[in-house]
Amino acid sequence: MKVLVPVKRVIDYNVKVRVKADQSGVDMANVKMSMNPFDEIAVEEAVRLKEKGKATEVIVVSIGPQQASETIRTALAMGADRGILVKVDGPVEPLAVAKILKALVDEEQPGFVITGKQAIDDDANQVGQMLAALLGWPQGTFAHALELGDGSARISREIDGGLQTVEVKLPAVMTTDLRLNEPRYASLPNIMKAKKKPIAEKSPADLGVDVTPRFKVLKVSEPPKRGGGIKVATVGELLDKLKADGALP
Repeated sequence: MKVLVPVKRVIDYNVKVRVKADQSGVDMANVKMSMNPFDEIAVEEAVRLKEKGKATEVIVVSIGPQQASETIRTALAMGADRGILVKVDGPVEPLAVAKILKALVDEEQPGFVITGKQAIDDDANQVGQMLAALLGWPQGTFAHALELGDGSARISREIDGGLQTVEVKLPAVMTTDLRLNEPRYASLPNIMKAKKKPIAEKSPADLGVDVTPRFKVLKVSEPPKRGGGIKVATVGELLDKLKADGALP
């Protein structure tokens, strides 16, 4: 069974994001980029399935500029078998990403698709669900644990107040949450091997997908700065302060 894993190149989570002076977007100049952390978890889970003999091949897909091939190489060094880069220079909205992935699923015919639950740059949390809808496949989102059986997958998913376990028939789509696993660090020998693994390049036009944006970003701004705290002498004074600030009715 093939497993397909989409990965996204995003600003590294340790970097403080800066907004452009004209508020047209985020400043990307000379900023460290890395693999989206949730996608890294998805790659790890796919590689573990292969190590257990549940998967025969792990295919990694990235949609973005030429530099996204570096993100694919990182996944290949973790243990994925080959990569596909769909070259797009501008931003790609979640629906267009899902359509591209659907076209690749139709070509590759994987038995399982594992995606990160969301990307940390736009926090859209839409691609996995949209892909499942376009494919007509069952889905298990926010996966906390996975048990793959014969023709089915048992997925424990994180919900408000606890865990919910669902069983879906394969082929299916799963999105990963933070506590599914701990991604491995790629060893130097595996990094060297990854350089020889194949990465195919495609364009959205090759897949018959129009990536023209459907909405326009009007303004990007930083959140308001938090004010300093104050000390109160009594509980009554605390309640009065909270009511005055609108924190309590």
